[in-house]
Amino acid sequence: MRFVDASAQGALEETAAVLNAGGVAVIPTDTVYGLAARPDFPAAVERLYAIKHRDARKPIAMLASGPGAVRAAGAELCGEAERLAERHWPGALTLVLRCGDACEGFRVPANTFARRLAALCGGLLRATSANLSGCAAAADAPAALEAVGLSCDIAVDGGPAVFGAASTVVRFAGPFSPPEILRPGPVRIETGLAGAAGGK
Repeated sequence: MRFVDASAQGALEETAAVLNAGGVAVIPTDTVYGLAARPDFPAAVERLYAIKHRDARKPIAMLASGPGAVRAAGAELCGEAERLAERHWPGALTLVLRCGDACEGFRVPANTFARRLAALCGGLLRATSANLSGCAAAADAPAALEAVGLSCDIAVDGGPAVFGAASTVVRFAGPFSPPEILRPGPVRIETGLAGAAGGK
């Protein structure tokens, strides 16, 4: 397992190379530290579940380099969902959107390293909090390393997470479906969303 500082020369490219080869990485984000893999490497995604001891029936959301990557994945980003994205992305908001016959969670992180890393890995990364299921999320690299770091291929220290709490999750079952707040978080969303409030 490699351990690198996010500010070190070549750290971004080294981490991307690991992920692009089918590896798993601990990475900094603006909310909490994440355990990430490319979504198009099934074996790597399986490792995310195994490392975290996560129930295979529970989905893992994706970090995106930007709204364009979300749309390219086939997500229905329109209406209220699009307005929320415009207001809170990059930031601590995960939108669960319709993608064909299924739903997928997407977030554009405010952390520059995470966003640039996603861009170098095809635009999207499967990412879940870097902790064992049922345990507290890791707000810094030492906590992430203690929890899951030794089971991954590379870990990146980007300093303490800004929020130290998981993102707000809002679900849209379809372009005309009412939103549902699945998890409160740093971004405060009012019922009905017409008066959405809160910061990134």
